[in-house]
Amino acid sequence: MTKYLKLLRVEQWVKNLFVFAPLFFSGNITNVDLLTRSILAFIIFSLTASSIYIINDYSDIESDRKHPQKKDRPLASGVISKVTAKIILGILLAIVVTIVFSAKDYFGDHLWKFSAIISFYFVMNLAYTFKLKHVAIVDVCIIAIGFVLRVLAGGYATGILISQWAILLTFVLALVLAIGKRRGELINAQISGRTRKSLDGYNVQFADIALSISCALAIVCYLMFTLSPEVQQKFHPRVFYTVFFVVFAFLRYLQQTLVYNKTESPTKIIYKDRYIQVTMVLWLVAFLLQIYFKK
Repeated sequence: MTKYLKLLRVEQWVKNLFVFAPLFFSGNITNVDLLTRSILAFIIFSLTASSIYIINDYSDIESDRKHPQKKDRPLASGVISKVTAKIILGILLAIVVTIVFSAKDYFGDHLWKFSAIISFYFVMNLAYTFKLKHVAIVDVCIIAIGFVLRVLAGGYATGILISQWAILLTFVLALVLAIGKRRGELINAQISGRTRKSLDGYNVQFADIALSISCALAIVCYLMFTLSPEVQQKFHPRVFYTVFFVVFAFLRYLQQTLVYNKTESPTKIIYKDRYIQVTMVLWLVAFLLQIYFKK
């Protein structure tokens, strides 16, 4: 079972929690109907993402076998055959299509918008897998757009309007993680002496500058989000003070990236870094208090 979970990259499903962002920030997390829709959207997005991971691993078998970490992936290591991977891919896509076409009672008139988001995400990532991941800057922007699509999917699934600042914040935050990952890959390439085409157009100095700019933009976007009239009216004006947790989290991320070179896989930070975990919990509690206990 472990090898199949690794093939689906279940640990990467944490990225799809962005689907719940509209529900959370709208103050409707306790609405059972909307929560059910968000969970359904999360499942659909996760299975779609897993199908993309399988296609990516299938197309990168040879290059992954030369990578110090990726050589242990199920397809690259040979613990799962190509035929089995194709069968699993077909099952995943069949499940996704079935769920989407059965979800009209949940998504209502927004079903076609949600379906369009899922379809665009799938096609965009196919283009990324076979071509665009080798185009510097375009590759990280596509990763960032993928996170925006997750948020939009959550919004269409629940019928919740998403602010422009929230969309921009999502894009820049994802850009930070994508650039940090590229920087980590560059550091590993320098150590191992192995490089690959996807790193063409990058060097450590460029990654450091781009990462710093993106972090600054993310903090500004979050600050403007908390100060926007609709957020101030919907929540308590003290929501502004949650920016302190955000600043600390980004500084810690920069420290991990620039000082310790530990960010080739951004999701590892969420699972392993205690400082960022505690900061995220404190930010979550603070935001919950502003949303659900603002009096």
